[in-house]
Amino acid sequence: MTNHHDLANFIWSIADLLRGPYRPPQYERVMLPLTVLRRFDCVLATTKDDVLAAHARLKDKHQGEALDLLLNKVAGQRFHNHSPLTFEKLKGDPDNIHQHLVSYIQGFSENVRKIFERFEFANEIERMREHNILYLVVTRFCDVELHPRRIDNMQMGLLFEDLIRRFNEQANETAGDHFTPREVIRLMVNLLFMHDDDLLTKPGTLRKLLDPTCGTGGMLSEARKYLREHNLTAKLYVYGQDFNPRSYAVAASDLLLKEGPEERERTSRIEFGDSLVDDHFPSYDADTKGRFDYFLANPPFGVDWKRQQKEIVREHEKLGFAGRFGAGLPRVNDGALLFLQHMVSKFEPVNPKENRDGSRLAIVFNGSPLFTGGAGSGESEIRRWIIENDWLEAIVALPEQMFYNTGIGTYIWVVTNRKEPRRKGKIQLLDARECWVPLRRSLGDKRRKLAGGEEEDNEKVFFPDGSRRDDIAFLTRAYGGFAESRMLLAYDAEGKLQSRLLLGPNQTLPANHGGRQEERDISKIFDNPDFGYHRLTIERPLRLLFQITLERKEAFLDACPHLLDNFKAIEAVLGRNPNPDWNAVWGNVQKWFKRQEVKWRVSEHKAFRTAFTETEPTAEAVILRKHGGKIEYEPDPKLRDFENVPLKVDVAEYFKREVLPHVPDAWIDHDKTKIGYEINFNRHFYRYDPPRLLAEIDADLKIAEEEIVRLLREVTA
Repeated sequence: MTNHHDLANFIWSIADLLRGPYRPPQYERVMLPLTVLRRFDCVLATTKDDVLAAHARLKDKHQGEALDLLLNKVAGQRFHNHSPLTFEKLKGDPDNIHQHLVSYIQGFSENVRKIFERFEFANEIERMREHNILYLVVTRFCDVELHPRRIDNMQMGLLFEDLIRRFNEQANETAGDHFTPREVIRLMVNLLFMHDDDLLTKPGTLRKLLDPTCGTGGMLSEARKYLREHNLTAKLYVYGQDFNPRSYAVAASDLLLKEGPEERERTSRIEFGDSLVDDHFPSYDADTKGRFDYFLANPPFGVDWKRQQKEIVREHEKLGFAGRFGAGLPRVNDGALLFLQHMVSKFEPVNPKENRDGSRLAIVFNGSPLFTGGAGSGESEIRRWIIENDWLEAIVALPEQMFYNTGIGTYIWVVTNRKEPRRKGKIQLLDARECWVPLRRSLGDKRRKLAGGEEEDNEKVFFPDGSRRDDIAFLTRAYGGFAESRMLLAYDAEGKLQSRLLLGPNQTLPANHGGRQEERDISKIFDNPDFGYHRLTIERPLRLLFQITLERKEAFLDACPHLLDNFKAIEAVLGRNPNPDWNAVWGNVQKWFKRQEVKWRVSEHKAFRTAFTETEPTAEAVILRKHGGKIEYEPDPKLRDFENVPLKVDVAEYFKREVLPHVPDAWIDHDKTKIGYEINFNRHFYRYDPPRLLAEIDADLKIAEEEIVRLLREVTA
């Protein structure tokens, strides 16, 4: 059987023919569709004559989908081609090869034609024709032997994945929009499946996985690969959706390339469209029933949802939790948490009597969903919904510079409605920010990677003792251990990492034989309420000094000239001396109103107080109302303050201890208290690094000065 690596290298070499008319990031526009086309051509070769005969017999009796189904059955595949042309025959007419290639593609069943429409391959055919390279490229592809006898569906899938990865890395300036580094996916898949060996080894088990932002389908492929490598017997059906036409076409092609005729009855699916407003897997979906066992996703970082805002807001307000976005809406400039809600809405409920085992998801976010938005905001309410329902199992902080189009820090969230008993009410944080090795060659913003996980990786990393460094396995063990654990790093005298050890909560440090040791927290366990807080509104009373002056009188009468006679009478009652007790002043005014049977509008009351008062810290507190023997004071908005008090802390005790000693007249407005949730990794994994000794700094400066002097002497000698 042909090695898929050798085939990938051969196809990669054909791409050199495109140099000139195409830039390297554009090669995939031609090479991926032609690889798919050549595979389909080889797969259908043995039944070609039968399909042509059946098409001639049936084309006048059946149309559309009905005809496709009949011809697919004759072809023994999920697709067919009823064109008399083949790749070999395309070479027979060089002058008209562009017309024949278009005709050949039109001879496929609708599912394949749809893929090539999304590839926009007709445009590339015309472009190659104009530059006189179409015949040469197609001829070279005739030498690519992709018949199932030489390369089976599994190997073909690996070949296509290899090509996707290579071309995406070439296009690294945009690859991050639809391509997640393979080692990150591998870690996500490990965390997703690691507790489910029992579920996945039951005879006849069928599981469904959805990626609503599937891009080129890398996460779906890696999930299936995990089951193959671990010899799990479950059948995993994968479903994906993406609104990037080329990404959709690649993912849909990959799925067709991997699935044989035995899978044509019950199939995985890739759909085209925006998951947020054009959900192809709704709750009433006849095939999936809108529920999935597993989810994987890497939604776009920091992308706004203004275009979808009207429909999403309508669903949120009209359907609430009966729809997908009941928990809340994040700010419009970052829709990442919308995808999380979208997936949670499709969770399988836990019901052992009905053999319903719940769901698990792993999703990649940037730092924003962890802490953006204060108490009561859409983001905080979504975090509150997830945590208070005890669905957030863990968050893993990844190293920076891991993705192709951004160097920022990223995080894997693991969310599930079927936590293990030991994890109930708990959340695990893993700090993997120091678990990385540098790439030999940067790919866009990607300069680091997690070591391990890829058996075909030619850049394996080893420790000096010969053991292989595998960051993915290391982090998976730390996650699975579910304990407060540390990472011990041992360096030699030159600062080169010699070994790494995972230490449990009760383990002591091993002896250090020379060099330097560094200890870092890697796993911490928290109670769900540890991430919640009360947002307290601390009020202090308004204190007003009243005084009538000529300037204030003019300002008031300019605003309310019709009150001149009333004001003269009130001025006679109150006088012009300053009065620090607004309560007494206003009481006298109200008595005058009652005697004279005068009524002012509320706006005139406000104008009077605004004109003749100013805040004064030593004045009497303004009384808002008296009821039930208690006095309620009017708060001063300028003195209003806020306090975030952890949920586990008694609010009354905190207020008594932290606030009253400093502002004895303060009180809490409990009607304004809100509950918020945020997850601050830096706070929980802060590590104090003491400054260097001055003597060490002076010694280094002295060495540097001596080196500068030596170099100057060489220049001036």
